Amino acid sequence: MSASDFRQIAIGRETGKPERLFRAAVSAFCALPRPSRREIAQLEDLTLPLFDKVSVEARRFVAAAFSESEYAPFGLVRKLCDESVDIAAPLLIRSPLLSDVTLISLIGRHGLPHARVIARRPNLHKTIADLIRVLERPRLVYPETAALDEAPAAAETGLAATAPAAAMPGDLVPGQLAENVRRRLRSMMAPNAALQPGPNEEQERAPAYDTLRATALTGNDTFFQTALASALEIDFQTARSITEKSGYSSLIDALKALDLAEEQAFLLAATIFPGQFAHAESIRLFLERYRVLHRDVALDRVRDWKAASVGARIRSNAEQPRTRSTGPKGNQLRAS
Repeated sequence: MSASDFRQIAIGRETGKPERLFRAAVSAFCALPRPSRREIAQLEDLTLPLFDKVSVEARRFVAAAFSESEYAPFGLVRKLCDESVDIAAPLLIRSPLLSDVTLISLIGRHGLPHARVIARRPNLHKTIADLIRVLERPRLVYPETAALDEAPAAAETGLAATAPAAAMPGDLVPGQLAENVRRRLRSMMAPNAALQPGPNEEQERAPAYDTLRATALTGNDTFFQTALASALEIDFQTARSITEKSGYSSLIDALKALDLAEEQAFLLAATIFPGQFAHAESIRLFLERYRVLHRDVALDRVRDWKAASVGARIRSNAEQPRTRSTGPKGNQLRAS
């Protein structure tokens, strides 16, 4: 099917049973070499209302079709991943849209069946792989895991000095799996919890983030660029250059200058540069780069942008009289 076929389905010109619409829309979407954000949104708007009306076979078909797609609508992918593993398996194993945080959430909601399938993902984060191994053996924990988990509790209760010696490598220590898993999940889901801003600071920066998120999700780059220029107090041309570069380095500086949380910065970056986050390693790299960037450095770069903008404006104003003097009349005066 062609792109025009998909558009006809999306706007309702083709009628039929939910099953047929569901399959046809996804097939047409997969035929698009590089679907636009509008087409991605159209597919999600069309298929989600049909989801509960289609058969298991249709859901399995869509999960397989989207298993390696970086353009699949995330809302539909997430709904498919919440299905049983006989449907969700292709996505759980191969989908580039599933971040580490999403995988952890899926394991937390669905337990061992989903965890076993997720364990087959290539380049799976080591911490997630360790958690799955712990889930496989609910009566035991590895000694290094137990030591890491028990140390904070011992320090809090003042028992660190009297803590027993660490187990020798290769030994297994009895432990409470549920608490260990919960603690490790919390640490991965909120690695910077101790550094989170206070309520007042969060409220101050919330309006800027809310505006940036709302404009980014429209799919209209101009709206986001305008919101970014307003939030940073820079000119529109600078904001446009930040989002039109081949990479997100400048956008990281801009978002860090606004002191956004990691998950907020990632959502905006992934929306503006979706092609940059095709696999978990690229997401990890972004979060690491954002985490290590000092806000003062980001603020200095924003100041540099402002200074460059002012300099460009001054040069432009200085060149205007010169341009007028070298116009047709100016040339005639020189010739005479």
